[in-house]
Amino acid sequence: MTDSLGVVIPAYDPDPLVLSRYLTAVRTALNPETVRIELDQPTESHVEVLSESAIDLNTSRDRRGKGAAITAGFDALDTDIYVFADADGSIPVSSLDDIVREIRAEESEVCIGSRRHPSSKILAHQTVVRRFLGALFAVAARRVLPAQCRDYQCGAKDVRADAWESIGRHCYERGFAWDLEFVSVAGVLGYDIAEVPVVWADQLDSTVDPLPTSFELLAALITVKRRTDAIATNRAVRTPSH
Repeated sequence: MTDSLGVVIPAYDPDPLVLSRYLTAVRTALNPETVRIELDQPTESHVEVLSESAIDLNTSRDRRGKGAAITAGFDALDTDIYVFADADGSIPVSSLDDIVREIRAEESEVCIGSRRHPSSKILAHQTVVRRFLGALFAVAARRVLPAQCRDYQCGAKDVRADAWESIGRHCYERGFAWDLEFVSVAGVLGYDIAEVPVVWADQLDSTVDPLPTSFELLAALITVKRRTDAIATNRAVRTPSH
């Protein structure tokens, strides 16, 4: 029997028509049991257009942040596998399908998309500044965190429901640093993390401001390092060596 799939898409000020087309492609390619949009500070236009898309639409009057939206969405799912994708469609459904196939093969319980994988195909690059900051951050993260990945921040990840039960209780980041924390917690808890190449195109109308986001991520790197060190220490205390 094929594992059931739930899809969560966190969104803040999305283009409702672009997102609606992406939702149609997701349903066609992945055939998920549930597609849940976690929409922050929606306009009437957002709700009107997306409500016609036959999805589970959850709205928040506050801007919770990407991490808080994904966590809320995953916690609301009742499927075997949870997957999230960014609302701008920068990860095409063909790559999202590859990520889901990897975890359905039962090789890993956590799977992440990677723009820096040697087999990834980049259709439209970020600006030079964003590429430099992203590469610098990835190097710093690999040096200090328990999970050694090429790309911590790619906007497509999936996890088995039982693994999320363990990982999710340690995820506190509400913003863009959630991806970093999710991967790091999975690593320190001992989960194998599959890194899958993707096709990816930078979105020029992204709501991500590179400089403030970079500072946010660097500050979060220190916090996540401290939290994962505490998790590792607690695990060592509970399972002493003989």
